Amino acid sequence: MDEAPQEIERHPPLPRPPARSVLFEGTEEIAEARRMARSFLADVEGVHGLPVSERAQSVVELVVSELVTNTRKYAPGPSLLTLEIHDGCVEVTVWDSNPTPPCVLPPDPRRIGRHGLEIIVAVAQTFQIVREPVGKRITASVVLADDPVGDIASH
Repeated sequence: MDEAPQEIERHPPLPRPPARSVLFEGTEEIAEARRMARSFLADVEGVHGLPVSERAQSVVELVVSELVTNTRKYAPGPSLLTLEIHDGCVEVTVWDSNPTPPCVLPPDPRRIGRHGLEIIVAVAQTFQIVREPVGKRITASVVLADDPVGDIASH
């Protein structure tokens, strides 16, 4: 007597967190990285339904701009910008081929320039520098919906 094959219960695949990466050759305008960040956050909100505060939008653009600018200045050549959502934050990661980690300088209002990492550390939820087999990876996370002090643009 033939038995009917048992039906295997299929589960839909687990959703992957929203993410986007772009490789920069080193000749593109920094504004292109900011546009990518704006587009990604618009999709996070519009397609994935996750709230993104105005503060988060501004801070992510600032972090992207500073990290990509630093890559251009101190690690000529290709770099990879990745934006990914994890635990209510957007992780902004920039990889470049220079293995030398940047130095986060202490605040000094008399210093002209070189405040980028200082600013990122101040506005990010987390900040991490990791050496890779080739180069380094810098990651800063920004809370998507937390806006404790109001819109950053209004200050």
